[in-house]
Amino acid sequence: DTGAKVLANSPKEKITEGLDGLRERLKEYYKLGARFTKWRAVYIISSEYPSKLSIYSNAHALARYAALVQESGMVPIVEPEVLMDGEHSAEECFNKTSEVIKKCYEELIKHKVDLKGTILKPNMILPGSSSKNNIDSKKIAELTLKCLKGSVPSEVPGIAFLSGGQSEEEATKNLNSINLINDTNFVMSYSYGRALQQSALKFWSKDINNIKGTQDTFNHRAKMCSLAAQGKWSEDIEKK
Repeated sequence: DTGAKVLANSPKEKITEGLDGLRERLKEYYKLGARFTKWRAVYIISSEYPSKLSIYSNAHALARYAALVQESGMVPIVEPEVLMDGEHSAEECFNKTSEVIKKCYEELIKHKVDLKGTILKPNMILPGSSSKNNIDSKKIAELTLKCLKGSVPSEVPGIAFLSGGQSEEEATKNLNSINLINDTNFVMSYSYGRALQQSALKFWSKDINNIKGTQDTFNHRAKMCSLAAQGKWSEDIEKK
């Protein structure tokens, strides 16, 4: 995609752009060796958002993107991110995320996208970053799994979570909790940015010449995430 821009007639919301010329760009990406692509849509939560307009418009764009990607011989990663910003409860996040994901798959199916050749990159079900209603990792896992079971078709092979503002350890712990109770056929993995790189970048910023230390820091985080993707992470292993 080419980024999220203001959604016309709903200035507090975003629409992801980049469909114009996408078929030609995808041909070039394929020649360069790309086999996976990603398109990110973002949604805010409040009493009136995300609006039906935002939910439909972004789902439609995600579906058009995914169809073009499969036409080009690559795998589309579909990323509908319901943002963590706000004071909303985990239950509100559950309801809004379920609505967003269901609409995405309605549009993907309408556009004849082969769901077996896609990956979903969703947010976990969490209270807003400014919410006072904190919940434990077990509850996050239960709500997240319930949401996905109720909104993602069984043909989808894999789900790779975004970290969405969680700390490294929170994102790792919550992924582990999800895999401990995962009773679906979905592979539950991770596609983290900050929650995979933050400690390594912080280490490197203090001593840019300590390449080995930076690599070791990153390797540790990657190992923790990989264990969590198998339900084998623990706080004791984290601290070793």
